Amino acid sequence: MLPDGLDYVSSWVDLDFTICFQLMKTDDETLFEQWTSKWEDLVDFEIIPVRASAEASELIAPRL
Repeated sequence: MLPDGLDYVSSWVDLDFTICFQLMKTDDETLFEQWTSKWEDLVDFEIIPVRASAEASELIAPRL
């Protein structure tokens, strides 16, 4: 049920099987709303933007 342009990368489940963390990839953040709206009657979502460590290191290096 993923819209075109929103890609599943990987997921992890906590040890109590109560939370699933999914890593998704897209260049269009509006696709998250399209995807989550199809599941909002069953699960709660929290969308947290992240970046790769290499990109973070490059961005923070001038400040160090």
